[in-house]
Amino acid sequence: MDASSRADVIQAALRKARDADCRMVDMRFTDLPGQWQHFTLPIDKLEESAFEEGLGFDGSSIRGFQQIQESDMLAFPDPSTAFVDPTLEVPTLVLVCDVGDPISGQPYSRDPRHVARKAEAHLAASGIADTSYWGPEAEFFLFNHARFDYTDHSGYYAIDSEEGIWNSGDEREPNLAHRPRHKEGYFPVPPIDRQQDVRSHIVLGLVNAGVDVEAHHHEVATAGQAEIDLKYTTLTRQADQMMMFKYIVKNLARQHGYTATFMPKPLFGDNGSGMHTHQSLWKKGANLFFDPKGYALLSEAARWYIGGLLKHAPALLAICAPTTNSYRRLVPGFEAPVNLVYSRRNRSACVRIPMYSAKPSARRVEFRPPDPAANPYLAFAAMLMAGLDGIRNKIEPPAPVEKDLYDLPPEEAAKIQSVPGSLYEVLDALEADHAFLLHGGVFTADVVETWLEYKRTREADEVNLRPHPYEFMLYYDV
Repeated sequence: MDASSRADVIQAALRKARDADCRMVDMRFTDLPGQWQHFTLPIDKLEESAFEEGLGFDGSSIRGFQQIQESDMLAFPDPSTAFVDPTLEVPTLVLVCDVGDPISGQPYSRDPRHVARKAEAHLAASGIADTSYWGPEAEFFLFNHARFDYTDHSGYYAIDSEEGIWNSGDEREPNLAHRPRHKEGYFPVPPIDRQQDVRSHIVLGLVNAGVDVEAHHHEVATAGQAEIDLKYTTLTRQADQMMMFKYIVKNLARQHGYTATFMPKPLFGDNGSGMHTHQSLWKKGANLFFDPKGYALLSEAARWYIGGLLKHAPALLAICAPTTNSYRRLVPGFEAPVNLVYSRRNRSACVRIPMYSAKPSARRVEFRPPDPAANPYLAFAAMLMAGLDGIRNKIEPPAPVEKDLYDLPPEEAAKIQSVPGSLYEVLDALEADHAFLLHGGVFTADVVETWLEYKRTREADEVNLRPHPYEFMLYYDV
């Protein structure tokens, strides 16, 4: 973007603040695990120089960033991301920021948004395509109550929902019944679906913030599982929107008396929450994934892209399904997409080819193992790099499987590989297989090493060290 165009974008952002009578401006950036962080200025303290010079913050207090002896960092607001926060009482303009190093003057290698930007630049430089489009389906739960704690001598969680089928026998008056049974939440109308209005309020908040929403609906599980579908857009923009999405869902849910969680598997015995991610590559306005003669109308490039996703899936999941809880969802034999195959329409495969439309523009691949605990900047960038590796090396995926993968004869089922079953396993896979991420400098060794260290020591080891409540059911009387 040239200087005059950037100046116009800055003025448009400031005009948006004036039109909404904003009193504050919120600077937001993303830590390495994928949480938004922020600090706030009175609107009259936002000077145009901040867009070029940045604003300082303590990087040593941000997860996955700096050590204390190198703490000073800069946040550079991106004026093209400006939106008015639809959840705050005080009118507030939000600006998503890139993170920079004040000593080197360079973008910060561990800034997830910088990784996403580099992925898009790498795609354009590759000659394979000039644009990638992304359409994640991030599921979530809306509960009425959530308690949890862990100490050296106790540990518990307790979730409740007015919609939970377990409340059918609740003796409190009145019990108005009409709740979705386990695995029957897709898609009965109200009164079984009690959350129609709250989802609609969330959608209106998203639309007011500039997010293009296609639809919302109740999902499969009891107790308030939901999905809101965003229209596809480019990689970094979609990652920005996913951060907006999670923030707006949580805050508007709270205002309506609910607590929202994107935890992959909060309930035992019912469906978990995934982030099925639709993706396609385009060049000069044409969809490279379409071929009218190909299987499921897929081109060779699309097939090789799928080959890259499936080959690198174990490593990808360290970034795309990055929590210990993710592997309560990704369990063989249930509805989770754990089978390393592809197929049209088949939702039990890791890669599904949606067949709703035969239009060239609709041809895409859907990678189903990711979940909404992922950092979207890193997850989308990693999937793109795996797919590009598949195209460069013409990686052929296994033959497509049209059968129900949960009902195969044992001799056929034994031939189909599954994704790994724990966070430890996928972290080991990423350590052994990450050269495809380093291509073109999109990810750096520093980012991969920091990710592995953080996930192992701060999450996997911490969960592994603690007794599980169900272990008392199994072993207390040994």
